[in-house]
Amino acid sequence: MPLTNTVRANAGMVRSVSEKTSRFPSSLGPRIVSAVILAPVVLVLVYFGGWPFTGLVGLVAVILALEWARMVGQHPAWLALGVVYIALACWALWRLRLDPEWGRMTLFWLLAVVWGADTGGFAFGMAFRGPKLAPAISPNKTWSGFMGGTLVAALGGWAMVTYMKGEAGLEIVLFSALIGVASQMGDLFESWIKRRFGVKDSGAIIPGHGGLFDRVDGLVAAALATALINIGFKSNVLAWL
Repeated sequence: MPLTNTVRANAGMVRSVSEKTSRFPSSLGPRIVSAVILAPVVLVLVYFGGWPFTGLVGLVAVILALEWARMVGQHPAWLALGVVYIALACWALWRLRLDPEWGRMTLFWLLAVVWGADTGGFAFGMAFRGPKLAPAISPNKTWSGFMGGTLVAALGGWAMVTYMKGEAGLEIVLFSALIGVASQMGDLFESWIKRRFGVKDSGAIIPGHGGLFDRVDGLVAAALATALINIGFKSNVLAWL
């Protein structure tokens, strides 16, 4: 074999091994930096509530609507679906925080659950891989990531309620796991929308994440699910769990 062909073959083997052994995406660094910068801002606004938080929710609603329109294009039915989905989800976030007694804890708990689902899903998925969860929708998501995300969401929700309320039982663990599943379904829903319309990211507003929708797809679904459950029980679930 000529020397040049040997060099090319070896280079190809090195590239192949590198791609197989590299478990972390190149966007991991920017993702971490973005989270470190944005998370404290969100937590401060959630803590104080009131008009600052309402303004944040309003800004999020506008950006999500623009990104949804970018994803689905000029399709009236899909545009209408996006308006309804985003409006209800942002209303849910605002309504949950509005509760003067339980609003702050509910939002902190919700963020712990959603961020736990995201982090657990990523970590377990990278560590264990295994069978795909929904390869036709999101080829990178695995059952190990789904189970890990649900587990970390349950533990994160339990830890947050324990810290803020002083105690939390098995009911909180199960409820947090349920909302963690809802968060992951929201993630899958956005992935399905992007795949259907041939879009890689909802936007490019957040380095390492893409669009805002790519970052909060789980949160909007989890907030909506939590608000609907509270309405069904006619009280804040965290108040009696």
